[in-house]
Amino acid sequence: MIAAAMESKRLGLCNKSLFVVPNHIIEQFASEFMQLYPSANILVTSKKDFAMNNRKKFCSKIATGEYDAIIMGHSQFEKIQLSQERQAHFLNQQIYDLTLSINDLRKNGGEYYSIKQLEKSKKKVEEKLKKLNDNSKKDTVVTFEQLGTDRLFVDEAHNFKNLYLYTKMRNVGGIAQTEAQKSSDLFMKCRYLDELTGGKGVVFATGTPVSNSMVELYTMQRYLQYSALNKNGLLHFDSWASTFGETVSALELNPSRHRL
Repeated sequence: MIAAAMESKRLGLCNKSLFVVPNHIIEQFASEFMQLYPSANILVTSKKDFAMNNRKKFCSKIATGEYDAIIMGHSQFEKIQLSQERQAHFLNQQIYDLTLSINDLRKNGGEYYSIKQLEKSKKKVEEKLKKLNDNSKKDTVVTFEQLGTDRLFVDEAHNFKNLYLYTKMRNVGGIAQTEAQKSSDLFMKCRYLDELTGGKGVVFATGTPVSNSMVELYTMQRYLQYSALNKNGLLHFDSWASTFGETVSALELNPSRHRL
């Protein structure tokens, strides 16, 4: 990742890279960066940089500095928000997609349970949008778009696999319709960088892209190949699953090796 970032800058393919790594290896990552490129101008975050009273100053430093790379932890990355306008656009798109899915189910006599699940998901997104619009404590910290980074490297990317998922499928193992805030935050930032770089601004690194379910392959593709999925009509999970997989009934062993 380090070599890719520096070579990309040398070739004029990117200007400022942002490395997002697990919190406990920030210093180690920075040390290895300097071993490979001793003359590189890098900015490394510390815990105090993201304390509430220091965050604005530090983000301004990222935005105005001519750095080769910025290195920060997963939890720090989540604290740098996209602009409220972009977040609202993203949530409105989710509501639109859910409304289409609900109407489609009703039109085609879909299961009552599936319709209720999608309506529940839609209500959650509407609440998030309302909370975003009603936020009276506007944080004046520099937004993600203003940082000036045009290449994102995410280490241990499997930590962001819990991304929201809408499906009409029921009783299929491995499909969880829960989401982690850090995952939806990364997904929005990936979409922004895709717009900025033509789909060439995000790099994931992980030794376990799939650990529990094939659904994780779909999640990785949504992060990294969103436009390709959209172009081929595979953006919704049900379309993707029907194209690349099949649902089978089988016995499964749990960790204690008893059959489920």
